[in-house]
Amino acid sequence: MKTLYRPVGLTEMQLILDKGLQGFPPRLPDQPIFYPVLNKPYADRIAGEWNTQDRFSGFVGFVTEFAVKSPFIDRYEEQIVGARQHAELWIPSDELEEMNANIEGGIRIVDVFCGSPHTELTPAEMPLDAQALAELLARLHTNLEGNP
Repeated sequence: MKTLYRPVGLTEMQLILDKGLQGFPPRLPDQPIFYPVLNKPYADRIAGEWNTQDRFSGFVGFVTEFAVKSPFIDRYEEQIVGARQHAELWIPSDELEEMNANIEGGIRIVDVFCGSPHTELTPAEMPLDAQALAELLARLHTNLEGNP
């Protein structure tokens, strides 16, 4: 088993919640791979520095944590995409459902980073349960609607 992290924006987080925190949504046609990262500091950096500046991400970055069973996850080699700590796995999009079936214990939200217009929002505690996550997503959507 291997613990992985995935930084996601608002829309992808809603899709994960719609799946009951049990899997990731299918990739878009122009996204040939799903790339979870191997350490939380790297996931935090992506969520905090990239997602919070990105309109498509809703100006929010969630860091998800999940464990994937062996032997499935052992098929993928570590990929370094910059500095040594920038370690990822590259899972082909057509293997994502199989990966989802090998997630042990569901997906947890272990950090949330909010950019403008959400700077006043901070979750009370981590990890968020499904109810707290749904409430936070509703607040984030409301903030976006009020700040085009």
